[in-house]
Amino acid sequence: MNRSVKTVLLTGFEPFGGDSDNPSWQAVQALHGHQIAGHRVVTRLLPVAFSKSLRALRAALNDSSPAVVICVGQAGGRAQISLERVAINVDDARIPDNAGKQPVDVPVIDNGPAAYFSTLPIKNQLLALREAGIPAEISQSAGTYVCNHVFYGLMHTLRNKKLRAGFIHIPYSPAQASLHPGAASMSIEQVSQALRICVRVALDQRQDQAIAAGAEC
Repeated sequence: MNRSVKTVLLTGFEPFGGDSDNPSWQAVQALHGHQIAGHRVVTRLLPVAFSKSLRALRAALNDSSPAVVICVGQAGGRAQISLERVAINVDDARIPDNAGKQPVDVPVIDNGPAAYFSTLPIKNQLLALREAGIPAEISQSAGTYVCNHVFYGLMHTLRNKKLRAGFIHIPYSPAQASLHPGAASMSIEQVSQALRICVRVALDQRQDQAIAAGAEC
């Protein structure tokens, strides 16, 4: 890739858990090659496998030299765009990954810190999403599956770099929700719109706003 071209890296995941599609990849892929605030969007598909996901992510980082990195994952059952605040140093898988592995109480990075915080301006992104009429929240937990594994690995890899990066969880697609009665969903088009907004805010706004967006429990 031409290193003189300013880029943003967006990643999504392959299907898992018996699904045939993963809306995180569908929404991310829809933005590939688009221009946002003078930056070209580059997208990469990550495997839902603890052993392979970080290798694929690091290769994507090396290939694209991005100014902003946002990894995106599906969180079935959530009703809003979830801007993740913190990644924790533990893998504790409820179900096996796509490689058949199911780590329990294993650190993502041996001797790594307990947690990393997102360096995205998540409060500004929250305000921008809500202003656009897109349901959104600040999430205090990215889980302990491959999404958190990637989020933690991303922040550890970039720990000494001044680079905005973080993780966003999205709801089921309507097609997926139809198989889970009562589950919330969001269209791929609206998720792509939300990601475009989040990228623009991350590129344009340097200072995050101090607004209340915590959780009571």
